[in-house]
Amino acid sequence: MTQLVLTAVGDDREGLVSALAGTVETHGGNWLDSQLSRLAGKFAGIVLVELPAEGVAEFTSACARLRQEIGWNVEVSPVGSGGVEGSEVRMHLVGLDRPGMVRQVTAALAEQHVSIRELRSWTPDAPQGGGSLFEADAVITLANDVHLDVVRRALEPIADELMVDLDLSDPDGQ
Repeated sequence: MTQLVLTAVGDDREGLVSALAGTVETHGGNWLDSQLSRLAGKFAGIVLVELPAEGVAEFTSACARLRQEIGWNVEVSPVGSGGVEGSEVRMHLVGLDRPGMVRQVTAALAEQHVSIRELRSWTPDAPQGGGSLFEADAVITLANDVHLDVVRRALEPIADELMVDLDLSDPDGQ
């Protein structure tokens, strides 16, 4: 059996996930894990599947046909070998929205050899008509030789400059 990562995006409409799941099943595959979401009229996701090695080429062709059939652009890739091993930390960020926030925070994380496992961000209206807020939740992975206090010290000047609240906690909420 071969594991593959599928990345998919298309205009949101009914039947997209069903069509992809049907293609996986038709080719003897098993849907193992996924994260799918609608955003700004698009539906996108990443899916981990497993299927017989001898069927990978035919499956890849069938996924390509989904673009013409239903507008679902599906890219098939082999499973990656990367990933940082270490402790997971939850990060929450909230402040007035402005360009460059994500770049500054993620650059500081990268400099500390921190990997982002999950990131979800949104821009709600600020209370009392004060514009928009930028809010983000993330799960980050600290390499085994990286300490939370070091990451916190690297992010605090950015939080002060951007006038945002930044919370870091271990998975147990500490």
